[in-house]
Amino acid sequence: MPTVAQSTETTDWVSRFADEVIEESERRASGKATSDATAPVVVVASGLSPSGPIHLGNLREVMTPHLVADEIRRRGHQVRHLISWDDYDRYRKVPAGISGVDESWAEHIGKPLTSVPAPKGSAYPNWAEHFKAAMVESLAELGVEFDGISQTEQYTSGVYREQILHAMRHRGDIDAILDQYRTKKAPAKKQQQKAVDEAELEAAEGSGAAAEDDGSSGSAGYFPYKPYCGNCEKDLTTVTAYDDDSTELTYTCTVCAFSETVRLEEFNRGKLVWKVDWPMRWAYEGVVFEPSGVDHSSPGSSFQVGGQIVGIFGGQQPIGPMYAFVGISGMAKMSSSRGGVPTPADALRIMEPQILRWLYARRRPNQSFKIAFDQEIQRLYDEWDKLAAKVADGSALPGDVAAYTRAVGTAAGELPRTARPLPYRTLASVADITAGHQDQALRILSELDPADPLGALDEARPRYDKAEAWINTHVPADQRTIVRAEPDTELLKSLDDASRQSLALLLDGLAEHWSLDGLTHLVYGVPKVQAGFSADATPKELPPEIKTAQRTFFALLYHLLVGRDTGPRLPTLLLAVGQDRVRTLLGQ
Repeated sequence: MPTVAQSTETTDWVSRFADEVIEESERRASGKATSDATAPVVVVASGLSPSGPIHLGNLREVMTPHLVADEIRRRGHQVRHLISWDDYDRYRKVPAGISGVDESWAEHIGKPLTSVPAPKGSAYPNWAEHFKAAMVESLAELGVEFDGISQTEQYTSGVYREQILHAMRHRGDIDAILDQYRTKKAPAKKQQQKAVDEAELEAAEGSGAAAEDDGSSGSAGYFPYKPYCGNCEKDLTTVTAYDDDSTELTYTCTVCAFSETVRLEEFNRGKLVWKVDWPMRWAYEGVVFEPSGVDHSSPGSSFQVGGQIVGIFGGQQPIGPMYAFVGISGMAKMSSSRGGVPTPADALRIMEPQILRWLYARRRPNQSFKIAFDQEIQRLYDEWDKLAAKVADGSALPGDVAAYTRAVGTAAGELPRTARPLPYRTLASVADITAGHQDQALRILSELDPADPLGALDEARPRYDKAEAWINTHVPADQRTIVRAEPDTELLKSLDDASRQSLALLLDGLAEHWSLDGLTHLVYGVPKVQAGFSADATPKELPPEIKTAQRTFFALLYHLLVGRDTGPRLPTLLLAVGQDRVRTLLGQ
């Protein structure tokens, strides 16, 4: 697939970052003494902590570098997108609302996430793997190519041993850097809350950065390393002695009082504290690009401090744009510390992966946005379909074309798509009315366009399935559409002559106008004809009263068909009900 942006006129935020990352990668390579003339592999990174459901705010941690990495691949460069699973982080608290989890899980607080049991009934061996699995599946559906790194495996296998020993040897230097920020006054809570309120978002706990741990100082001095206890497995330990020459380290557990002396050059049951761990990994992996959330980019936070500590490990700070968090329609805050937060899997049940990719691609990282789980999803799909049409006919703006192109595919090719992308709101209405009867759904959908009828429901999939899932999971029962079983005889008897005439005009035109476009023309045209105008008259040719008459007519039809003031779009509803039943319910 070609590069999305070929000139400055079509450059979008992704292309601009790709330019910077390639330039920085080449600059670093040129500074190394090597005979290898091959182009460097560009490394971008994300970090995710499977401490609970990995939600849609955390997805931005992945999608931002993914989109940049994909643009770099399109340009023919080798690129590696790392996702560090921070599964060796401590289990900090029991998330609320997680199925199969109760307060007994509190006994595991302080253990590594990979040492905490998975929720009851899970097919996975531990807490971290349980929550990681859903994210891995969603990323595959989204077309995200990555190399996953388990920090549990890295630490417990001794991969970082030299880095740990180096950090301990230079603990004084690290402590001096951190000390520059420990005395700085934190932003006032009122200001912090103002920033949260303005964005309508809450700092997410989706990466190890959320802990903001910089180690602690005791009578033996400062140490940037935390052992997990050899008895209770928890990290509530205090290093009481360390010898640089022998690497003998003594610690005591504040929970169970267990104490032991180990040789750090052989010991693999502990980790560097977060503010040291993150820059260590930048140096170890050679990361050139890694974004961070707003909560990690403030003065004294892990990203800023890491920029100074990374030099101790012989590395350089990556290009690190700050990204804003993601909201949900009707839900201002999200945090993975509590259950019920929408995850990528939740979004992918109701929207195609192209739409979800588009939401992240079309906004710069520092722009917040919301993902719709309410009625707004129908408007979002309408906007997407209009954009697709503009891209197809060449009338879309360059930036919109770039976002669209990044949404529908990657450097590896296009994502699977719906063969016949019928309007989402129409599919949702049909799924609502038919309540799972696929034969009936196919009948209705095949009548939408008699000139090009739908041959099989699979042609409208997966979009139809997404719309059906949205109806079944996000539309309240009292808003679902139930077509009347019998005519409302009392209402029909009470109608005045004008109302009876409007129903007669509709019924007379049913057979001739039996298609989505035809019925749209008919239901809007009846009040025009009654008022003495042509059914084809435009709004500019009509007096304002016609709109009032149309609303009155529509309300009457809804009452007679579904017993409510409102419902699905009338043309779709009429098709769904069928001509014979419409005639019966309207009193013919």
